[in-house]
Amino acid sequence: MKFSPIAAVTGVLALLGLSTAALADPVGEWRVGDGTATVRVKHCGSDLCGFVATTKGDPGKDDKNPDPAKRNRSVLGMEVLINLKPDGKNYWTGTSYNAEDGLTYSATVWLTDESSLNIKGCAPGGGVCGQELWTRVH
Repeated sequence: MKFSPIAAVTGVLALLGLSTAALADPVGEWRVGDGTATVRVKHCGSDLCGFVATTKGDPGKDDKNPDPAKRNRSVLGMEVLINLKPDGKNYWTGTSYNAEDGLTYSATVWLTDESSLNIKGCAPGGGVCGQELWTRVH
């Protein structure tokens, strides 16, 4: 068999394409970093959104919500990842809500692999940011 530079280049490009291909989207159920809850991520129109699916123990109330009418609602079923839009390969940006402090954060979500979802939230106005790694529930 004769060496073909065109075939070699095509093969290398195909390998590079596989290594930079987008991972599957984060639709599914994810265990939060401290293991106290799972969040179900799903498509909401063209965006992604995430809702508290389960909690370890009593789900608790949204008692720090700035809207007094919502302070008695359960965190179970609460939307915590809101309007996540694609922002490059394996990245989504939108907002997140944290019932522990009643604040809404700018959020960036990205997959490192099929089982690892990173969540980064930053306080309004470019304030303090925090990051957490979630693991896929199989």
